[in-house]
Order: sequence, then C-alpha cells, then structure tokens
Amino acid sequence: MSMQVDGLGHPLRGDVFDSNCPSRTILDHVTSKWAVLVLAALRTGPRRFSALRRTIGGVSEKMLAQTLRTLEADGFLDREVAPTTPPQVTYSLSPLGAELTEHLTGLVEWIAVRIPDIEAARS
Repeated sequence: MSMQVDGLGHPLRGDVFDSNCPSRTILDHVTSKWAVLVLAALRTGPRRFSALRRTIGGVSEKMLAQTLRTLEADGFLDREVAPTTPPQVTYSLSPLGAELTEHLTGLVEWIAVRIPDIEAARS
C-alpha cells in the first residue's frame, strides 16, 4: 500500500475522519469563524490586538483574546510583547500559520466571490 500524501506532497500523519485523531482538535481551532478571520487579517502583516479588533467586525474582546491564545498555542501565531507601559502586544503569522493561511485565504476569497450565488440558492 502506498503512503497517502496531501496536495503539497507531505505525508498524511493523521486521519481527520477518525474521531480520536488529534487533527480533529486542530481542524476545530483553525476553521472557527474567528480564527479564519484572524489568520486572514494577519496575512497582510503584524497587527496589535486593538487593530485586529477594529478589522474584524463583531468579535468581542473576550473571543478575540481566546482565539489568539488558541492559535498561538497551536503554533500558528507569534506574539511579541514590547517592554512599554502598558505593554504593546503584536501578533503575526508564524511560518506554520502563513502556510495555513495560504489555504484558508482561498476559501475566504471564494466565499467573497460566490456569495451572490449562495444567497440566490438560499432564496
């Protein structure tokens, strides 16, 4: 039997269809509405918390903080704290996050282009 690979030729190490696979947790983290929007917003460069909150309409401070913590813990974001008073925290995509965001951005762009068709199908 040959080894399964993803679209980039990387060997598949998990089975997302298996309910016990750790990939399920990561899939949950990176496909949440807020995570997708945070990653897409950071694609253009590092941003501070307040700038992210202004960019992502409708996100609460609590939900943004939770999403940032989760994405950082998973290795998708880098967090830099400047030694100022109060501390200035800047978030940016890690190399792993940048790779992930390339895939998610395609989805976000597709939705933006196809929203008229989707809305027409709903009515």
